[in-house]
Amino acid sequence: MEPINVFIIDDDDIYQFTMGVTLKNVPEIGSTSTFSDGAEALEHIIANQNTPDALPDIIFLDINMPVMDGFQFMEEFVDLLPKLKKTIKVYLVSSSIDPKDIKKAKRINAISDYLVKPLKANDIKEILSQLT
Repeated sequence: MEPINVFIIDDDDIYQFTMGVTLKNVPEIGSTSTFSDGAEALEHIIANQNTPDALPDIIFLDINMPVMDGFQFMEEFVDLLPKLKKTIKVYLVSSSIDPKDIKKAKRINAISDYLVKPLKANDIKEILSQLT
């Protein structure tokens, strides 16, 4: 199995750190990149759209962020998908258990699942097992 590239798009520094530590302990993970808002991540994806190795296999995306929130990111990302030379799984990860957020996420086909923070190592291993 190829190493898995992961993007964490979340404005919470502590969450970025703890996810980074958790992911380092998962042998299948190759690299982890963090972004503080959707716009920053989108810029990276657009700049590297023809370089599959620079793109993630999995994105853990927060909903509530400044500049560009998770849903705004997904609007742009869905338009980009046909241009990307890689399949990317997006997991919306939020502390929100608001049924409106969950329902809105379920309507976006490009979102693989809606997960509630905090993610544990077992949650990540379960996600990785679905990739193989």
